[in-house]
Amino acid sequence: MKKDKKTIIYQLMPRWYTNMNEHCVPNGTIQQNGCGKFNDIDLSKLRSIRSLGATHVWYTGILEHATTTDYSRQGIAPCNPHVVKGKAGSPYAIRDYYDVCPDMAIKVKNRMAEFEALVERTHQAGLKVIVDFVPNHVAREYESDAKPTGISDLGEGDNPMMFFDPKNNFYYITGQEFAPHGVDLGTGTGAYREFPARATGNDCFTASPNRDDWYETIKLNYGVDPWNGSTHFDPIPPTWQKMIEILKFWASKGVDGFRCDMAHMVPVAFWHWAIGQIKQINPDIIFIAEIYDTGLYRSYIDEGGFDYLYDKVTLYDTLRGILCDGWAASNLTRCWQTVEGISGHMLNFLENHDEQRIASRQFCGEPFKAFPALVVSATMSQGPFMLYAGQELGEPAADAEGYSGNDGRTTIFDYWSVPTVRRWNQGHPTAAERLLRTQYRKILRLCNSEPTLACGQFFDLMYVNQDRLDTSRHYAYMRHCDGEMTVVVANFCENAVDTSIRIPQHALDCAQMSHGSYCCINLLTDENQTIALATDTPLPVHIDAHSAILLKVYKSTKQ
Repeated sequence: MKKDKKTIIYQLMPRWYTNMNEHCVPNGTIQQNGCGKFNDIDLSKLRSIRSLGATHVWYTGILEHATTTDYSRQGIAPCNPHVVKGKAGSPYAIRDYYDVCPDMAIKVKNRMAEFEALVERTHQAGLKVIVDFVPNHVAREYESDAKPTGISDLGEGDNPMMFFDPKNNFYYITGQEFAPHGVDLGTGTGAYREFPARATGNDCFTASPNRDDWYETIKLNYGVDPWNGSTHFDPIPPTWQKMIEILKFWASKGVDGFRCDMAHMVPVAFWHWAIGQIKQINPDIIFIAEIYDTGLYRSYIDEGGFDYLYDKVTLYDTLRGILCDGWAASNLTRCWQTVEGISGHMLNFLENHDEQRIASRQFCGEPFKAFPALVVSATMSQGPFMLYAGQELGEPAADAEGYSGNDGRTTIFDYWSVPTVRRWNQGHPTAAERLLRTQYRKILRLCNSEPTLACGQFFDLMYVNQDRLDTSRHYAYMRHCDGEMTVVVANFCENAVDTSIRIPQHALDCAQMSHGSYCCINLLTDENQTIALATDTPLPVHIDAHSAILLKVYKSTKQ
């Protein structure tokens, strides 16, 4: 998968990205705390994102989802608050696949036009647009009032007397009322009642999920009988047909990609069928799978047709273990070995809406300590790198915003404003925030400007440097492309290190380089030097504490 540029995805939630309220209250309503708007993400903000090195923006949570905010005056039926998490609601409890969240519109009746204008502005800024596709589950009160003519709703035509029927969109817990443990469903006319109960989104096939389950969602039926695992894909199940229409609808809006929520909970056969059809309409649309099972990686790429997969359970978890739990840096070798041959399909990240913020007390406690992890995550492979808005500013997620409490994450359930992002958008970041963003900008733009980092091949240097590096705190590798190479050494230690790196003959052969004197540059400091490159002459390096070097060796020997 050779490319001229590395894909750099900037994830942001419009709900809070442009919310300038400095006095939000926990569990506050939209009237109290405010909400970011599509229209407020203007060209200036988008160009600022582009200047970081981003190529794509993932607008998270734009589909209409269950919320406690009442839009009945605008013709949108209100939700029962007992099956909504938080005041704003989970952006993954989709209420209408064919609509956008009214919270984010200046004029609710013009909400789709305002989103379409945002797509156009994003493209004008030189960025591509990614939106969520949430195929596994919907809000318990799913009902589309914006679906195109001729489209039937999910659940329409289901037989609720059958637990499983391949023709049904939902799984029904026959003869039982929905009764989640630890959840108040209300009393009287305001109570939420569901009979028969439908299976809950996280594969909870009972009438009584727990509060920690995704009780506010309903699992969709793709023709898999959960009791015996049998599949019923011929004829094509109605759920497949309804979901492909949703994908076609959003593709027609000019979006450039889909981040597919919990993709591994949907049969790979569906993805093969659906992605193939969308790629026929627009072969450049990308599909990103949120997936947490390494055993499924290759099938979801080769058979399913995904362009990229989350690499949480290998690279992210390992980098976090190195930063926080004393894991040896040498464990990173296992990461690339796990995804060898498909590394260009792996999407790397250090933050997203599901994970704790680097600067939170639950993670690193401060953002600069994670710089070597940033370098490794962004430069280890040809695959994309994703960052979460505020990450580049050191957002600590120190607030207890509402539903999820003070958990080190920026809430996805509440109306809120993010301090670091707010300060940046208002033009007065702190010195530390400005410095950190400069460091992110340097790394991410190098990923696009340096061919070795954008499309080069990977070579692990650890096996020949066991005697030169502290393998618990240092990690060294090489990226090479068209007769040039960049040597990367990450230092996860709190002390600076002076050492030298051995480059084996096999690495030189792979990089198409011979012994000799070469010009090189430290890409992070822009310092030039001349080096002697030979298998018996280790390359001297100095690496600051919690830092890294990227030493690019130029194509031809020095004359």
